[in-house]
Amino acid sequence: MPVIYHPQKYKLEDRPMENFIDSDEIWDTLKQNENPSPERVREVIARSLDKNRLTLEETAVLINANTPELIKEIKDGARELKERVYGKRIVLFAPLYIGNLCVNNCAYCGFRTDNKNQKRTTLLPAEIEQEVKMLEDAGHKRLILVFGEHPKYNPQFIADTVRNVYKVKHGNGEIRRVNINAAPLDVEGFRVVKDAGIGTYQVFQETYNRDAYLKVHLGGKKRDYDWRITALDRAQEAGIDDVGIGALLGLYNWRFEVMGLLRHVNHFEAVYNVGPHTISFPRIKPASGFNVKPEFDVSDEEFTRLVAILRLAVPYTGLILTAREPAHIRDEVLEFGVSQIDGGTNIEMKGYSAHRKEQDLDQEQFSIGDNRTLNEVMDELLGHAYLPSFCTACYRLKRTGEHFMEFSVPGFIKRFCQPNAMLTMAEYLEDYAPEATRKKGYELIEENLKDYKDEQFKEKLIDRLERVKKGERDLYF
Repeated sequence: MPVIYHPQKYKLEDRPMENFIDSDEIWDTLKQNENPSPERVREVIARSLDKNRLTLEETAVLINANTPELIKEIKDGARELKERVYGKRIVLFAPLYIGNLCVNNCAYCGFRTDNKNQKRTTLLPAEIEQEVKMLEDAGHKRLILVFGEHPKYNPQFIADTVRNVYKVKHGNGEIRRVNINAAPLDVEGFRVVKDAGIGTYQVFQETYNRDAYLKVHLGGKKRDYDWRITALDRAQEAGIDDVGIGALLGLYNWRFEVMGLLRHVNHFEAVYNVGPHTISFPRIKPASGFNVKPEFDVSDEEFTRLVAILRLAVPYTGLILTAREPAHIRDEVLEFGVSQIDGGTNIEMKGYSAHRKEQDLDQEQFSIGDNRTLNEVMDELLGHAYLPSFCTACYRLKRTGEHFMEFSVPGFIKRFCQPNAMLTMAEYLEDYAPEATRKKGYELIEENLKDYKDEQFKEKLIDRLERVKKGERDLYF
């Protein structure tokens, strides 16, 4: 049965491939909900805990709740909601930068075309294979390929790269899901990339405020606000129903950006009867050639708070936090919002095979805050009783887009994703983990097995875990 959404109607009607952001409306909504009463804030939290996607007005209530007591209640609510929907599962992935040629001139990005210090590189097929082998040898199963925005990285180039990544098998390693972060394409271009078997296609709006957007996007195709904000509409028209949106925090007021992200969610629901698969909210970081004033910097307190607000606003949308953030911030927001993180991250061209932890910003897009190895991240997650997951079952079983929501909205994420997390974690423990991590991981699996009341299902899961120990791979529900 298809999911039935109830998107709200706003000043700009939601139409395919048309702008839907009205900046005045967003600011008016924030202003109209200033100084909400504690009772109103609690009403909104309760509505979210009933697993309802919040409206702009309700989200504005949470954004404007400024007292320490109410902020704590928002975070506590987000923590409870995350546990109800996602359990203790955390999805792991790694970024792989394919090329840093770029025709855009974005003030915040090391790849900007007028940055003459950037060392331009495009990985050759043999170099890509080497990087993928290194990632597989660490235990990764999910990658996001990152491309600068340049004519060389056309749809066929992206599709060929995806197919080459899928072909690389090293030991027991294989990449089972390839996501994309690249330039917006036209509909036909998205179709070409879709045929390569991609997972999610990410296009971040960076900032939803048009004036702020034009101030930092100084040249190139990316300067066209309307082309970018309709990018994932074109992906939907091409049949890519698994898309990721995002805002780069620090380019404009964070309150506006949270509202812009939610307005984008409403647009997808209204036009395509599907929500975005993921939302990203990276904070701006230093980069080679960086030239952005700090007037909209987001503090740690504001950042952790906005993550909790986003979780309450969109209960069923994956929230991604990357290694831009230091370990202590990542650990905190895992509690009440984030469902996906990267581990063992290196964003230098050919960085994984170079084995360098120190960054050279003239070969990278921005500075990162967490350079722990994948196993160090795994160990940390296990120590906090999270279930690290490399699962890709939904994509092989066509549980994506609207179909994914059919499973996730009734609460099937915990029923399917939690056991699949255990199975992929067992693969990691058998193939890549040192003994201390292996012991810790299996102890956590045993603890989680105690929670299963359905004995028949539990027996099936235990049987598959034993089969993994005996050498079988890629078992899932």
